Amino acid sequence: MRRVIKDLKSGGKVYIILIYDIQTITKPGQRRMRKIFTLSKQYLNHVQKSVFEGELTESKYMELKSNIEDLINAETDSVIFFKSRDEKWLDKEMIGLQEDKTDNFL
Repeated sequence: MRRVIKDLKSGGKVYIILIYDIQTITKPGQRRMRKIFTLSKQYLNHVQKSVFEGELTESKYMELKSNIEDLINAETDSVIFFKSRDEKWLDKEMIGLQEDKTDNFL
């Protein structure tokens, strides 16, 4: 546990999976969703509809999180961040249509 904290404080990278669910019944909700999509794409790889993943420094993660908090309506929208020290600690399994856009990266 100490090593993880030390890695994050020293600018180490974390692997992030971001999933959002934005209420889009109203025009403002549709605008929020587009803004969150665009913002997320600036930091992470778009994997599927409202799912993004990628590696960020802790400071970039905090920046993204803060920007999203400013955009969402906390009463109707939700955003989930899964955070790991490294992608290798996750088992990723996909069923159905597989548009894993991260397979193109070396």
